[in-house]
Amino acid sequence: MGNSNTTASNKTSKITTTPKIAPTANQITFDIGDAVLCPSVGDGLYTLFNDKENGCLCFTTNSKTYHYRSDGKVSRDDNTPSLFHNTPANRQAIATLYNDDPLPKKTTETNDITLPVETLKSIASEMDGASQALHDVGLLLNMIYREKINPRQAIALARLSHDSTNVWSEILYDTLESVNNTISSVSTASVGV
Repeated sequence: MGNSNTTASNKTSKITTTPKIAPTANQITFDIGDAVLCPSVGDGLYTLFNDKENGCLCFTTNSKTYHYRSDGKVSRDDNTPSLFHNTPANRQAIATLYNDDPLPKKTTETNDITLPVETLKSIASEMDGASQALHDVGLLLNMIYREKINPRQAIALARLSHDSTNVWSEILYDTLESVNNTISSVSTASVGV
């Protein structure tokens, strides 16, 4: 008996379908100057402008710029857009989505510093004392310049003025350091030395 090879052929036919792409007229697109809602950023109404450098649409709020594609998405991998045209239906849908809260309340970071009244009174008192000491030194220098006091008196008053300005200088530097520590808790900025 000879060798016989029996092969069964299972032919499967591939059915190729092209994905249905919605016509361009039905796609939501955004353009320069459109008034849009963006609940992920805030509850404001934002106007889009062209960012030629990055090749996209964007809007700016609270010193931040947000970039979007013309389909309202941040990137092509996003499933849903982040932008919505400012229409009554979209406003209602967003309100419904956020439990009748018009848009989510986004807490914004501020650099506001609250100081107790006693601290402010202390700073104001120190500034007043230093300004009076500087005024007195100015009067002394004027008296010396006009020769209203004798040299011995000028030496004594200059010594007292020197001591006074050194004390007030230290007080003001300590106050400045305290204020800068408070400022640095919310910002990288500082004042003075």
